[in-house]
Amino acid sequence: MRSSAGIRGNTAQAGPEWAGLEGVACTVEAGEGTFCVSGELGGHPWRVERAPASRDYLVGEELRGRAEIAINGHVTVVIMNRALKEMLEKRAYSLYTDTLETQASPVLTEEMRWLALYPEAGWDSLSDAFFHRYAILAERRADAMAWLTPELVELLMGWPEPAPDNTVPFILMLMRGKAHLRMQALPHAAVADLPAQIHAVRLLVNASGVAVAAFPDVAPGSVKK
Repeated sequence: MRSSAGIRGNTAQAGPEWAGLEGVACTVEAGEGTFCVSGELGGHPWRVERAPASRDYLVGEELRGRAEIAINGHVTVVIMNRALKEMLEKRAYSLYTDTLETQASPVLTEEMRWLALYPEAGWDSLSDAFFHRYAILAERRADAMAWLTPELVELLMGWPEPAPDNTVPFILMLMRGKAHLRMQALPHAAVADLPAQIHAVRLLVNASGVAVAAFPDVAPGSVKK
């Protein structure tokens, strides 16, 4: 349905500009320069919205998504664009060197702590082009390999034109039993940003579906081997 305030409905009701979500069962709420897309995956809710940026490496607004998929909470995999990883590494190094002079404890962001906690993973079947664009951080390399199916890799590399370039901050991750997505949103005036935003929704939905199949929840107290 359409109103002066915007639109709300399934992808067909939302209008032809949302046709990129065809086949994804979801509800679209969109207004001037903003949107929220939500749905369920196997009974677990997911949501992607455009909202004010909540990280200092993002400017203006971000795309923020989360899927409450209740997978094995021991699985931790982070896919981050390499330019963001290198920027965070430089910031962390600067913080450490500054605190050596002041003898204060460095205050690291959550993303900086990931760089210290989780090693970068890689394997031969992924292309050099993939690793030029992205870094994979994982507690267990096998988890990353199970999650990054050929279809998910194709989505990560196949942004629609005009595609966001390699420097646009982007994170897709599995952590604490949930799937999360965060990326820089272009200014409201950039109408051409909508295909990329729709693609980001498809990425979260696909990544969540793969995770549900690959990492079923385990009984409390047990640890995945």
